[in-house]
Amino acid sequence: MVFYPICTIFAPMINQELLHPRSIVVIGGSNNVHKPGGAIVRNIKDGGFEGELHIVNPKEEEVQGIKVFHDVKDIPQTDLAILVVAARFCPDYVDFLCAEKGVRAFVIISAGFGEETKEGAALEQRILDTCERYGAALIGPNCIGLLNRNHHSVFTLPVPNLSPQGADFISGSGATAVFILESAVIKGLQFNSVWSIGNGKQIGIEDVLQYMDEHFDAENDSKVKLLYIENIANPDKLLFHASSLIRKGCRIAAIKAGSSESGSRAASSHTGAIASSDSAVEALFRKAGIVRCFSREELTTVGCIFTLPPLQGKNFAIVTHAGGPGVMLTDALSKGGLNVPRIDGPLAEELKTKLFAGSSVANPIDFLATGTAEQLATIIDYCENKFDDIDAIAVIYGTPGLTQLYEAYDVLDRKIKTCKKPVFPILPSLHTAGPEVEEFLKKGHVNFSDEVTLATALSQVMRTPKPAPPEVQLYGIDIPRLNKIIYDIHENGYVSPQTVRDILSCAGIPLVPEMVSTSKEELTAFASKVGYPVVAKVVGPVHKSDVGGVTLNIRTPEHLALEFERMMQIEDATGVMVQKMLKGTELFIGAKYEERFGHVVLCGLGGIFVEVLKDVSSGLAPLSYGEAYSMIHSLRGYKIIKGTRGQKGLNEQKYAEIIVRLSTLLRFATEIKEIDINPLLADENDVVAVDARILIEK
Repeated sequence: MVFYPICTIFAPMINQELLHPRSIVVIGGSNNVHKPGGAIVRNIKDGGFEGELHIVNPKEEEVQGIKVFHDVKDIPQTDLAILVVAARFCPDYVDFLCAEKGVRAFVIISAGFGEETKEGAALEQRILDTCERYGAALIGPNCIGLLNRNHHSVFTLPVPNLSPQGADFISGSGATAVFILESAVIKGLQFNSVWSIGNGKQIGIEDVLQYMDEHFDAENDSKVKLLYIENIANPDKLLFHASSLIRKGCRIAAIKAGSSESGSRAASSHTGAIASSDSAVEALFRKAGIVRCFSREELTTVGCIFTLPPLQGKNFAIVTHAGGPGVMLTDALSKGGLNVPRIDGPLAEELKTKLFAGSSVANPIDFLATGTAEQLATIIDYCENKFDDIDAIAVIYGTPGLTQLYEAYDVLDRKIKTCKKPVFPILPSLHTAGPEVEEFLKKGHVNFSDEVTLATALSQVMRTPKPAPPEVQLYGIDIPRLNKIIYDIHENGYVSPQTVRDILSCAGIPLVPEMVSTSKEELTAFASKVGYPVVAKVVGPVHKSDVGGVTLNIRTPEHLALEFERMMQIEDATGVMVQKMLKGTELFIGAKYEERFGHVVLCGLGGIFVEVLKDVSSGLAPLSYGEAYSMIHSLRGYKIIKGTRGQKGLNEQKYAEIIVRLSTLLRFATEIKEIDINPLLADENDVVAVDARILIEK
């Protein structure tokens, strides 16, 4: 076993002047709180910043009650500078502040840099060069700022409740960060810090994660990290530090926007057609243990789930006084692979005697619209202490507008704080019971106002595997021979069938007996040796089936001779391949090299499952056995592999072993840009590669 350090990772320039400044200067601060310069001063003041706050504005004498400096030359020595001025002025300010005023951290709100023009990019580079020379931290430019419990250096609203137990949120987009905060505040989700990295010229999302990882304090630091990512600049660094944080007890969820375009040419293989930059993101998140989200609502819902005790099982009790939402939640949980088991027996009957007539305890537990707060407490107690098969409790409790809910929500407050099983409050009456919900949230709770959104997010959390181990399995991989085979290939393109066999044999992947030849006599002798029936395939054309270049179930030498003569007449034919014909279920493995990410490995059932349904799972090479099994189990068609309706299952262990072996081989052969093993034929005993294509680009 070899430890797999992904890359050399440099420490980010995050310092105490940025995180905990003793003094801040706002260049461009104003009295107009409807503009960034005024809003950022307001937020710093309202946030209770305990240090010295200076403002530079040549046109004002006083800004929001603070005496103003007309010239930056007049300010005292300062830790952190926030720039809210035109882009063209920023480099000179940074030069002066670093050299003359001891500033060692900058938050540059201003836009008009590399995101717009080449001239702007040059200004941005000049700022970065100065910061690097003086050892100064740089957030931005083109961002909404930085928010933590020490200083609220953002110009936007809302400013969420801040708590050491709140989430750390890092966003590549300022506007999106605001919308995500809006979604989170409504749910009661609290924050520890909010990082808007903007252009990320010096400090990107990966750098913030690195800092959090390397300085992680299990006793005092937040264990919830939420990410909004538009560009993964360094996949290795993201993988390394995200998985490290998760192993230390953190939980991470992320949106990766902009992954729909494959960025690839017209593909000539199944792998090329299916694999994409989105497959790479999916594989990276899976390997790191990051819960992938696809919307703001899903991200903030997962963030709220992270604040509750982790689920220790899949069985939910649904407690409600409204039948419909209980049914919808049951459906959504079941669809996501979670369970709402029937509750019956003496304990269920005992609980029923404590509720009004007409109540149901079968699960969902419906105690009617007239049910009381006292009955709600009783039901939760039974689910917590007496129903051993229940792992979590979802409470749907709203109002038709006839009563106030303070008493019921007080019960929820107490039970959430004392129950060992997680209790998920679903309080849908945000308008009718707004004050009661607000009071509940003020006690430090979250609220899932929509039961189906909660179920979708929960199933995504449960489907996310733990971080993969950072070791590479090398046993049985002939790396020296692989390197020699690759070295001896002198032309880019799809390699010959014999070279395919040689490469796959380096990983010990079982191959069907075959021969390629231009001699009819050699092929008929080979067929007699391995035994009929055999398969004949033309060599040369990439898409053999499209040109009539595949014939199955050849049972006689005469039939084979006829097929040989026909196939040699096909355009671009360079020979004929004969294989022993095997029976079994078709499986598929493929891989594609994605720049910066490495090889994305795909697996799935073959035939229509990969061609039409695209039922595939993806992973990032190299893969562990746990990752391979997780990929196989996540397939929609997994029941076929496991065995269904009296049919024997396939040899899942050998399938996983081939996936691991191939992924490890690819780790040492970046020249392989695409590989397509389709089909592998599998039964309960063996998994054998029948056909494969490998694209080499050196």
